[in-house]
Amino acid sequence: MVTHLLLLLSPLAALERPGVEYKVFQFPADQIPSIDGRAGDWAQVPADYAIGIDQLKETVKGLNFKVDQKDLDVTVKVGWVKGLNRLYFLYEAYDDYWDFRRTDRHNDIFELVVDGDLSGGPLIASLHPNAGIDKGDAFFQFHGVHAQNYHIFTPAPDRDWAFVWGAQPWIKHLPYANAAYRYNFRHGEPGKLTLEFFITPFDYAPYDGPSRAVESKLSENKVIGMSWAVLDYDDADAKDYDGFWNLSHKTTMFGNASDLVAFRLMPVEAALRKPLQAGWTHKIVSMERRVVAFQDESEGARTRWLWSFGDGTTSSEQHPQHTYQKAGEYIVTLEVEGPSGVSRWTKVRDLVLR
Repeated sequence: MVTHLLLLLSPLAALERPGVEYKVFQFPADQIPSIDGRAGDWAQVPADYAIGIDQLKETVKGLNFKVDQKDLDVTVKVGWVKGLNRLYFLYEAYDDYWDFRRTDRHNDIFELVVDGDLSGGPLIASLHPNAGIDKGDAFFQFHGVHAQNYHIFTPAPDRDWAFVWGAQPWIKHLPYANAAYRYNFRHGEPGKLTLEFFITPFDYAPYDGPSRAVESKLSENKVIGMSWAVLDYDDADAKDYDGFWNLSHKTTMFGNASDLVAFRLMPVEAALRKPLQAGWTHKIVSMERRVVAFQDESEGARTRWLWSFGDGTTSSEQHPQHTYQKAGEYIVTLEVEGPSGVSRWTKVRDLVLR
């Protein structure tokens, strides 16, 4: 099991474990993982993205030792896709005793907490900064609103795959989340489990549904706060779990977003990128005057740009602004050139002016 840590150039003081930063793998748009419980889609993810149980620390039961991997072994990989505000997870775990017979929260659990905008601070009602607030108000107005906590059952036969610790259970269902499992053991038996799922982090997730919600905007090199814990039960009749192994190394990661760990959304790995790929976006600055700003979003080393605006005019600027003389639908092409060759990107009828 290989796990690599990156040193932060500028420490994120709002997060736990300063100096530690984990990586989130960027899947190319044509290789988005299927949520089917199979690990094959993740074979392209380099080993240094894997976060093993050696990175977890038990902080509740006083187990001041590394877990015996013959009893419990966990590896997690996290991914994202540019243009989608989703985080993808592959959770692979071996346990010498899988506990999932009961129907309450007494179940082997993967507890995940995400703060998509690094807002930090408490996220559960009992830790509300205003101690005098009504408990009901704190739950519905505050709990899980700016950062979210998922208790994911491992496994979850004949039941919902997770419970959201907050007032917004709608975030665990499509189109905001989905999950699939693969395993062949029964309760009380040893074995390996593969869990694949995605979630949507929210800057604002109200109790009354998605109409007023604000998804966390995911983009390259953005740092988000995240941590997880493995709650390991080894006896269906016991009152509590045997260990709370967590990535933050601080128990209160479950309810305080300032106690999470830094994760960086990485660019596509070089081996998966074309050496040169043209691409661009545009924004209409003034519809009345037909002024359009074009943004080069090509990838790879570039030394030359040639824009064809669809009205017979061109530009060699990297990020030109152009004024059209007439209303209409325009076909725009960007050609870029660099050491590796030439690439073009055309959009048909994306630009419509009146």
